[in-house]
Amino acid sequence: MARSEFASKAGVVLAAAGSAVGLGNIWRFPYETGNNGGAAFILLYIGCIILLGIPIMVAEFIIGRRARTNEVAAYETLAPRTHWKWVGHMGVWAGAIILSFYSVVAGWALRYMVEALTDGFSGLDTTGFVQLFEGFTTHPYLPTVYMMLFFLGTHYIITQGVERGIERFSKIMMPLLFLLLVILAVCSMLLPGSGAGLQFIFKPDFSKVTPAVCLSALGQAFFSLSLGLGCLITYASYFRSNVNLLNSALRVAGIDTLVAILAGLIIFPAAFSVGIQPDAGPGLLFITLPNVFQQAFAGVPFVAWLLSLLFYILLVLAALTSTISQHEIVTAYLSEEFNLTRRRAARIVTLGCMFLGVLCALSWGPIKDWTLCGMTLFSFCDFITAKFMLPLGGLFISLFVGWRMPRTEVMQELSNNGVLSHRFVYPTLLFILRYVAPLAIAAIFVNEL
Repeated sequence: MARSEFASKAGVVLAAAGSAVGLGNIWRFPYETGNNGGAAFILLYIGCIILLGIPIMVAEFIIGRRARTNEVAAYETLAPRTHWKWVGHMGVWAGAIILSFYSVVAGWALRYMVEALTDGFSGLDTTGFVQLFEGFTTHPYLPTVYMMLFFLGTHYIITQGVERGIERFSKIMMPLLFLLLVILAVCSMLLPGSGAGLQFIFKPDFSKVTPAVCLSALGQAFFSLSLGLGCLITYASYFRSNVNLLNSALRVAGIDTLVAILAGLIIFPAAFSVGIQPDAGPGLLFITLPNVFQQAFAGVPFVAWLLSLLFYILLVLAALTSTISQHEIVTAYLSEEFNLTRRRAARIVTLGCMFLGVLCALSWGPIKDWTLCGMTLFSFCDFITAKFMLPLGGLFISLFVGWRMPRTEVMQELSNNGVLSHRFVYPTLLFILRYVAPLAIAAIFVNEL
């Protein structure tokens, strides 16, 4: 049976960009920027994207398209009878774990979208928003209901297949996401006092740059682009032979970075205009931001309602583009390795990850005393993937393409079998993957530990 493929080059870029764009851009990037000096951090982040993020993304593309199979089988195909397949297994497990706890936060976004739609934020002060967030996340069953609803939406798209599901919905969701970002950014920048936020983003203060800030920028680049997880290996297995891997990586990285910058243009001007610093974790999206909209547009309640609603629609869309790619990693593996139909494999993934997701959701409330290594189940899943699995995945991907794959195979994929000329790009890419990226990822790994 012929393997599914993306039907268009636009579909390739939008689907791959969708796998990268998510809560990491809209929450984590502004939060990291706020904690690490503003504009100087952004410049370091962009430098890390260019020097390391794009080469490792190309490496994932090379593995995926060369093997044209799921992540585990890709390593078995390119390095048969070796232990490299365990890198693929780690990526599949990481995808399943991230999908489980990530969908909990996505469920929160869905709940807040409903809350915004029904004007539930009207009249709340800071204390009211704190009580709303804590009351919902610790509720005995509501977080699990919204998590399951979000999961079912992801499941439906996955069951439609690569072209009719992932590609079609990416072509709809990504442009809509950009439109919402631009609308919200313009509204935020027009607020009185927003200039301080713009200055924070665009006027670098290099005195705030420290080794820790550099490592944070590098870590955010990997987190934002979803490197080391293997979802880009899976997506690249659906690329046609005429897709330019380097150009695709450049476009995906460009879209991902633009989304992050636009998120900063929404959050910083609005927060500074009402004297609030965006420096809290989940509170940034679910306590601080709705409070900012209510304060900034107190005199125009309709605008406050509309912007809150648009923001949480944006958040749901961003989360959905990421959960689709995480689901696809595991679905493709089960379908191809165990000869299951796509729908049956998707059902197994949905039910299994939903079960873990329920436990992660309840770990904020009824089972918060159930701990692993001193952490709740939600925090443990976040810790084990972000601090161990993703850095190790990125490290092994760099080493695999840089050292294990034959140079002729790497060059064939990079040049589309000689059609494209990458005479100067190839040695640079190889040098980064062999030496620079492994050292940088090792530095992130040690810093995170």
